[in-house]
Amino acid sequence: MSQPQETSRRPTEAELAILTVIWDRGSATVREVHDTMSARQRVGYTTVLKLMQIMTEKGLLLKNAEVRPQVFRASTPKNSTQKLLLSDLVERAFQGSPGNLVLQALSLRASSPDELREIRELLDRLETDQDPGGSGEAL
Repeated sequence: MSQPQETSRRPTEAELAILTVIWDRGSATVREVHDTMSARQRVGYTTVLKLMQIMTEKGLLLKNAEVRPQVFRASTPKNSTQKLLLSDLVERAFQGSPGNLVLQALSLRASSPDELREIRELLDRLETDQDPGGSGEAL
């Protein structure tokens, strides 16, 4: 049963804001995270510190305690965390249907021509990968 561990590794909204700063920087001190976040919203240094301590306990952050100040980095790449969150959303809100998620997402706002091209390319690759005849060609 990996569900409780997976749930505990799912970042909250506040934790995701911290992770975003760290993903963008590669690694960061509490002060650097606080300064970056403070430019966007009002947040206390001790709040950021406490959240980062909790995130380290949860396994979301790794800490290099050999240097001062301590430097933190994400334990998981951004795309892995995004996949975890998206998978959870698909299961909970879209009854396990990625198609319904995509249709809702595309209906929210107009997509740019570049975004539409990327979506078409992805659909073509997925269709080729799912070709039951094994010919490798999209239907």
